[in-house]
Amino acid sequence: MRARFANIIPMKNKPTLELSDLQRMAAAAQAEALKNQWAVSFAIVDDGGHLLWFQRLDGAAPSTSYMAPAKANTAALGRRESRIYEEMINGGRYAFLSAPNQQGLLEGGVPIIKDGQVIGAVGVSGVKSQDDAQIARAAIAALG
Repeated sequence: MRARFANIIPMKNKPTLELSDLQRMAAAAQAEALKNQWAVSFAIVDDGGHLLWFQRLDGAAPSTSYMAPAKANTAALGRRESRIYEEMINGGRYAFLSAPNQQGLLEGGVPIIKDGQVIGAVGVSGVKSQDDAQIARAAIAALG
């Protein structure tokens, strides 16, 4: 019986985000935004783009509550920073504007990568795109 299963490759495992991870990332994102006096919204999603955490800081524009989750979703599903899509579109690949379920095609969405696997993403909206990305990276750095 044992020989029959000898060649079975073990199932791959990957880490997942837990509440304590979300809390650490949210605190780091908020601290980075407040340190720079930036009124933003930020969202954290899982690897499927499902919203796990959302926070809108005082003074953030209402539109940021749509844009931050969209950027996070784009980064998670695309397995790359959302700025890559913006760069492709700006480079003339306008077809990406019609990509299904991709609405956050601007810089500010950054995937969370652990052991070579995308386990989620952070999306930020409210200031210059590179500053949005700075906040997202600060949140991810809090994971260690």
